[in-house]
Amino acid sequence: SFFLISFPLKIFIPFAGGSLVNYLSTAIQSMKVDLSKWQLFFCDERFVAENDSDSTYGVYKTTLIPKTSLKEKQFIWIDLSGTVVECAHDYEKKILKEFDMEQAVVPRFDLLLLGMGPDGHTCSLFPGHKLLEENHKLIAAIEDSPKPPPKRVTMTLPLINNASCCLFAMCGEGKADMVKKVFVDKEPLPAGLVQPTNGDLICILDEAAGKYVK
Repeated sequence: SFFLISFPLKIFIPFAGGSLVNYLSTAIQSMKVDLSKWQLFFCDERFVAENDSDSTYGVYKTTLIPKTSLKEKQFIWIDLSGTVVECAHDYEKKILKEFDMEQAVVPRFDLLLLGMGPDGHTCSLFPGHKLLEENHKLIAAIEDSPKPPPKRVTMTLPLINNASCCLFAMCGEGKADMVKKVFVDKEPLPAGLVQPTNGDLICILDEAAGKYVK
């Protein structure tokens, strides 16, 4: 299960897509926390229409918001009206504005809620992709994703690793082999490159996903 302590001010939390929304939908309903303090972002987004089943925001809007007290206005969503490169640049500006920061400063999120794909990718950072080497942009466009849809917007490692806490949530036996590769064998896959520079890394696993973790 998930837990969050009480914060006196806003707490800045980016959400990943994929199956994480289903875990959150269940967990948040059982939590006693003031959700009005949450300012929510997205770790990545697919460059598709909001009503497309691949839309991260679309899934949260239809699956999470109706089941919790979260409001649509609490989400800082990614505007997909321009090119994918323009969208990435616009979202970076939105994030900096929310933190009231200049462009040269890397914001520090309170908590990143992350998932991991069967190939070890997280956000839209894929094994062997050049974006793993991105050191300047906080938000980047990807136009050749090995997993459809090909066009996406994603957080980069410098932004991810500046968070106060990065939390992976993974369930099911289908995740077990990759959990072992990334968190036990320390293979240099994207999820394994999530290493907060001055924060905490937490993995929440069910018994099936953690079968190889001692």
